[in-house]
Amino acid sequence: MAVGSVALSVEQMSLFTALLALVALAVTVGLVVLGATAGGRRRLRGLRADMMRLAFSVAAVSTAGSLWFSEVGDFVPCQLCWFQRIAMYPLVVVLGVAVWRGDPDPRWRVLPFSVVGLLVSAYHYQLQLFPDQGSSCDVTAPCTQQWVEEFGFVSIPFMAFCGFAAITTLVLSAGAADRDTMPSTREDARP
Repeated sequence: MAVGSVALSVEQMSLFTALLALVALAVTVGLVVLGATAGGRRRLRGLRADMMRLAFSVAAVSTAGSLWFSEVGDFVPCQLCWFQRIAMYPLVVVLGVAVWRGDPDPRWRVLPFSVVGLLVSAYHYQLQLFPDQGSSCDVTAPCTQQWVEEFGFVSIPFMAFCGFAAITTLVLSAGAADRDTMPSTREDARP
């Protein structure tokens, strides 16, 4: 290692990504709470571009984290981890292009990936919580293997769940903010 370089240990990276997952979960909860009221939706109106950039950032950091864990941390991804990667990695490109082009409605390109990833990660997390139910995962890379366990409940599938939840909520909130700024059809019909 070169003098002055800093390398993260697996423990440091686990803690760092667990904290990021909890921040993503807090963003998700905050957006759901804000989106539940008209006043909250008014507050979100001017944040559409910021929400899209944040969704892109979550996808990029999630992708980088998963690559770090497998390539640097030497964690062997299980079958369900691969499915989550298949859902997350394209989101970096889809959201990156949407942000770059100022896409007015990328929801239908983003949501299929983020919702499928959300469901797979939720299933994977509960499989880790209740490992006796069995799974079809490979014995050499079992889906019940917990490479990370921070704060007693944060594992890699939990982190993925938080990332997918944040992306889904951010993209839906950005779309809701757009819809709230559009005039209603009744107002358009007035002379």
